[in-house]
Amino acid sequence: MALPEAGQKLFTPETLRAAAKQSQRIRLVPLSLRRAIKKYLREKDKGHMNRKVMLLSESFCRVKEANLQLAASTSRALVEDPHRPVENRAARWKIQSAYGDIGLRYREDETVAYVASRMPAVYTAIHRVLREVRRRLPDFSPNKVLDFGAGPSSALWAMRDVWPQSIQTVNLVEPSKEMQRASQSLLQNLKGLPLIHSYDSIQELNRKLDKKNRHHDLVVSSYALGEIPSLTDRITIVRQLWDLTSDVLVLLEPGTPHGSKIISQMRSYILWMEKRRSRKLEKLEKKNSSDVTSIVVSKPTLKAGSFVVAPCPHDGKCPLENTSKYCHFVQRLERTSSQRVYKRSGGKPLRGFEDEKFCYVALRRGKRPQEAWPLDGMKFETLKEQHAKRNPEDLIIDYEDQFKSEGEEEEGSFEDKDLVPYQSDVGETDLFHGDEEEEEDQLRAGMGGGWGRIIYMPLRRGRQVQMDICRATKRDGSEGAFERVVVTQSNNPVLHHQARRSIWGDLWPF
Repeated sequence: MALPEAGQKLFTPETLRAAAKQSQRIRLVPLSLRRAIKKYLREKDKGHMNRKVMLLSESFCRVKEANLQLAASTSRALVEDPHRPVENRAARWKIQSAYGDIGLRYREDETVAYVASRMPAVYTAIHRVLREVRRRLPDFSPNKVLDFGAGPSSALWAMRDVWPQSIQTVNLVEPSKEMQRASQSLLQNLKGLPLIHSYDSIQELNRKLDKKNRHHDLVVSSYALGEIPSLTDRITIVRQLWDLTSDVLVLLEPGTPHGSKIISQMRSYILWMEKRRSRKLEKLEKKNSSDVTSIVVSKPTLKAGSFVVAPCPHDGKCPLENTSKYCHFVQRLERTSSQRVYKRSGGKPLRGFEDEKFCYVALRRGKRPQEAWPLDGMKFETLKEQHAKRNPEDLIIDYEDQFKSEGEEEEGSFEDKDLVPYQSDVGETDLFHGDEEEEEDQLRAGMGGGWGRIIYMPLRRGRQVQMDICRATKRDGSEGAFERVVVTQSNNPVLHHQARRSIWGDLWPF
């Protein structure tokens, strides 16, 4: 058991586990969204729906192959000339301008197939990311939100669940008219919606909004950057999104090597851009302070600097860059009825759940807070030391407590009769376990560099647990490393107990 030093307010083993828990075993799609999807599909032509879903999946694969070919064979030429025609480019790409108005145009068939097969999984991944942002930043309550590449408003559904009271205005950027109509149809029967505006492009949004009204508390781009083949246009779009961000920017892509590379590139670019901006502002302040004649100094409207909220515990170079591994996470969700009906694998029905893999990064303006690391001042006893302190009375086993009474057995057998084949049929109020989440929110992991991120599933071998962890190597979080951490029961039974209950995506204290 941990022995805290006097005079310091430290984590206990219980609060340490609660603060480090960021993942969810399985996510259930809310009842309101499932009903909206069913209602939307009833109004559409469902003929050959299985084929439409299969064609949509093949289209995603073609886009992925085209992007990989562009990156492998024509990356240098494409950066020099983004409008240069390239062979094997996906037939549905349309380039409108040099400022990133590039998108995959969804027709009605693709939109219906997307809502039926992909929307629940995308919603689940976005909800997982935004939920962690809320837990890591309890003081952050967005009022004005921008959703780039909104599609059928999967991110809007997730934001309403995570911040149900604070969001007042939502701006959606979606070039596909069919996706915009699908979004309106899915949202039409909901109550308490914020003020929603739809735009075809970032340029249209900038034209219709005044300069003082362009900044958003939260900007989200989910599963959109991967559909853009040009690195130059991706950087341009991300720079525009960052200029529209006053506080937090979230980028989300599929959990593939290509998606992870996109997230890593955009993360590095924003951090580098803000470091350069901060250096320029410092030089300007020094110059103005040394100049006696200057009286008025114009202050920047946005905070200088940036840091990573999640998943990285540091702001340095990604330690997995130029390696065979890539940073991604997984969220399991229970399939909706539309997914179980229209998605097939070799003509056979699918399982009742699926695993959505995704990559993401959440960045915030300003400087990373300097906080004490969670294990500072904590001392842990070894298993041998714990055994030496046991009382002989604690070793006596009461065998009567090991068996259930007849009344308990009858009560348990009665409850088994009420089981349902899918938990998603339970009411929406039971899905989110609101009391548990409120309790968890009070026990949060800080934004200091003392919390590492568990990458991949921990390996449990006997009485030891091996974990691959991305962690900060400096107190200020300026540099990081990827390490294999081994925790044994004999050396540290408290942390070993926590390691056995940690899974992929959780935090690890240092």
